[in-house]
Amino acid sequence: MKQLLSFLLISLCAISTLHAQTSDYWQQEVDYTMEIDVDAENHQYAGNQTLVYTNNSPETLDRVYYHLYFNAFQPGSMMDVRSRTIDDPDRRVMDRIYNLEEDEIGYHKVNTLTQDGEAVEYNVDGTVLVVELNDPIQPGESSTFEMQWDAQVPLQIRRSGWNNAEGVEFSMSQWYPKLAEYDHQGWHPNEYVGREFHAPFGNFDVKITIDQDYVLGGTGILQNPNEIGYGYEEEGADVKRPSGEKMTWHFKAENVIDFFWGADPDFKHVTAQVPDGPKLHFLYQYPAVVEGASDEQNEQYAKNWEELVDYTVGAVQYANENFGEYPYPQYTNLQGGDGGMEYPMGTLITGGRSLGSLVGVMVHELYHSWFQNVLATNESLYEWMDEGFTSFASAETMDHLFERGSDFPYSGSYRSYRFIAESGDEEPMTTHADHYNTNRAYGVAAYSKGAVFLGQLSYIIGEETFREGMKTYHQEWKLKHPTDKDFLQVMERESGMILDWYYEYFVQTTKTIDYGIESVVGDVEKTVVNLERIDLMPMPLDVVVEYKDGTSELFYIPLRMMRGEKPAESDIKRTVLEDWPWVEPEYNFTINKPAADIETITIDPSQRLADINLENNSFDVASMLNE
Repeated sequence: MKQLLSFLLISLCAISTLHAQTSDYWQQEVDYTMEIDVDAENHQYAGNQTLVYTNNSPETLDRVYYHLYFNAFQPGSMMDVRSRTIDDPDRRVMDRIYNLEEDEIGYHKVNTLTQDGEAVEYNVDGTVLVVELNDPIQPGESSTFEMQWDAQVPLQIRRSGWNNAEGVEFSMSQWYPKLAEYDHQGWHPNEYVGREFHAPFGNFDVKITIDQDYVLGGTGILQNPNEIGYGYEEEGADVKRPSGEKMTWHFKAENVIDFFWGADPDFKHVTAQVPDGPKLHFLYQYPAVVEGASDEQNEQYAKNWEELVDYTVGAVQYANENFGEYPYPQYTNLQGGDGGMEYPMGTLITGGRSLGSLVGVMVHELYHSWFQNVLATNESLYEWMDEGFTSFASAETMDHLFERGSDFPYSGSYRSYRFIAESGDEEPMTTHADHYNTNRAYGVAAYSKGAVFLGQLSYIIGEETFREGMKTYHQEWKLKHPTDKDFLQVMERESGMILDWYYEYFVQTTKTIDYGIESVVGDVEKTVVNLERIDLMPMPLDVVVEYKDGTSELFYIPLRMMRGEKPAESDIKRTVLEDWPWVEPEYNFTINKPAADIETITIDPSQRLADINLENNSFDVASMLNE
């Protein structure tokens, strides 16, 4: 009966992910050709876009949606109202949108739109453009949309805009009308209220015409470096800039989900080459002119950017080795934005920071190129698979880069998770990123608990198996759109275990883990250890016994519904005990040594178990006997 039940559980898990592992899997494709002419003085531009949209789905599409992100930066927008009514608004936004002047707001105004040469009906609804198609797009077919639009770049408030807090002129993200994603769950035309993104993969051919004194960087490979100069030209080449007051920068990017750029007249551009990896670009203000900073501080900020180069090389090498190969030919660290925000082939990060902070934000945003821009989950639905996995990887990478030698670099994420788990404000990780009751609940679920999810998974299946699983996940799902179930299936296959219970408890609920050592009773021959499950979430247990002679022994208690056990993770003697059924609140096991020989007994010395009460996880047997 047990074998039959195990087979049924495995079968059900496999069925839930058939869309991703068989020939039925599909994803949409977009090809953008865009030209914009920037009026830098007025922070406006005129744009032309040709978009070839390929419908690889099995469904006929009679409507499409575009995102018009700049429309969020207007008084009365959903982003504005949400920021003014949520209990803990983002301090970068607050009521700033509500108080924007007419020349400070953002907008995308569509002037014309055609489908295959014929005008189509469309309606602007906040940050979403709803397009009724003249001719439905059949499965396997493509349709070409041509659009002319005008845009006003908002005063920099959230991620994108002009004149950020450090004086960078243009942070251009979410800057163009962008086709929404359609996948196996349908359309995702979410209003932009400040959270995450989801988009189809495609190719971008972008020409940006702007005043000659601006230096640009962003997604893609510059196609005309010998016209541009500013450190982009090939070695020894003569730069032949076109005559006139403006210049056109031409970029191309293949198989990406978005396109960003930034520009400032004071940008310094330097490059570095990662061995067997991408070419790195760095664009930052030189000299630094961070508002409110002293001349000495600004000088240090500029030096920090110089040091950032080698740290970035080291971070990419570590990520390639431990989390999968970066697939693109370049990556850009560009000063701008309002903190740190990831985009394909690069990031916007603020630069007025200490060296540790600058490297920290670089490493975090860099890892988004692994967990979001390459493994393009729908981060609105699975924000913890992006932010959490990124937080996990960046914590250990910072430990590596600065040679800290930490026993457990993820401790900050565990502390944050425990704090909100005990506060009563926690919400399930399945909550849509835009719909958490508080920003704090979102932040802890996405960043901290998402990182804990991985740390604890390594505890369940074993560190070596976990590491192989992370590489397999990247290899199988790069340049696709994996879901939570797809990740779980990879880890089940790698470990040979059933893991749906872990997902259901830790992701879908806010139930917590609390195990304790209730009592230790011994005589001259043996010692009985009584354990209790106090809170509702079950877990396997590693219980380590330290003996007075300096040796240790690990007693491993698998959880019955795992239908397997992790391999030994060290040379310490290990005894595998009988499975613990999750319905049983208590469990005991026997140590074949007298209590007098035991120093301490500890549940999970590795710290990976997210037990919310650590005080009952250790039992000092020696002190008990001395009382």
